[in-house]
Amino acid sequence: MTTTSAVRTDQDIQRDVLAELDWDAQTRPTEIGVTVADGVVSLTGQVDSYARRWAAERCAHRVRGVRAVASDLEVRLPATEERTDADIAIAASRALEWDSFVPAERLDVTVADGWVMLRGEVEYGFQRRTAERELRRLRGVRGVTNLVEVRPPTPPSDEQNRRDLQRVLFRRTGTERIEVRVSGDTVVLDGVVRSWWQREEAERAAWATPGVREVHDRIVVAG
Repeated sequence: MTTTSAVRTDQDIQRDVLAELDWDAQTRPTEIGVTVADGVVSLTGQVDSYARRWAAERCAHRVRGVRAVASDLEVRLPATEERTDADIAIAASRALEWDSFVPAERLDVTVADGWVMLRGEVEYGFQRRTAERELRRLRGVRGVTNLVEVRPPTPPSDEQNRRDLQRVLFRRTGTERIEVRVSGDTVVLDGVVRSWWQREEAERAAWATPGVREVHDRIVVAG
C-alpha cells in the first residue's frame, strides 16, 4: 500500500506558525506578523530583545512544511533594557568565560550600537554556535554577527567525516533514512524522519563534527 503525505498549504503553515508562537513562552505572538508564500515564512513586527527575535525564528522553523524563514523583525529595546556598548562588552566577555565549552581566550568581542561582533577561532562548530547563543541572550543586545572560524588541529577527510557522522546518526536516532553529504566545512542533511526530536538530534550531531562551520538541514519530518 502506498501512503501519500498530504500537501501543506500556505494557510496551514501560517496557522501552525501562529499557534507555535502562541505556545512558546519566549515569544509574544501579538507583536509578530506572519505571512507565507510557497512555504517561505516571513516574520514582521517589533520585539523587545534579540533573544525574543531568535526564539520567534526558531518557532517558525519548527513547523512542518516550512521551506525557509525570512525575518524582518526589528529589535526595539525598552528604556529599562538599554545598555552602553561598554556594559554589553563586559557582560559578553564574562558570559563566554563562564561557559566551559567555549574557548573564550581565543575569541574577540566588539560592540557598536548594541550590535555584537564575534571573531576568533574554535575547533568545533558547536563551540561557535554556543558562543553566539550566550551573547544573544544578553540584555541590551540588538544583534550578533558571528565571524568565528572553525579550524580543527588535523581536519579529517570529507569521507571520514561522512562515515563517522552517519554512524553517530544511526546510534542516536535509530534510523538509516538520513543522508549525509560533507564538503569541506559544510554538512548537508537530507531524508525523512518521524519526529522533530530526530531532526534536531541529527543537526546537533552534525555541528559536533570536526571542522564543520555550516550545516544545511533539509530533513523532512513526516510522522
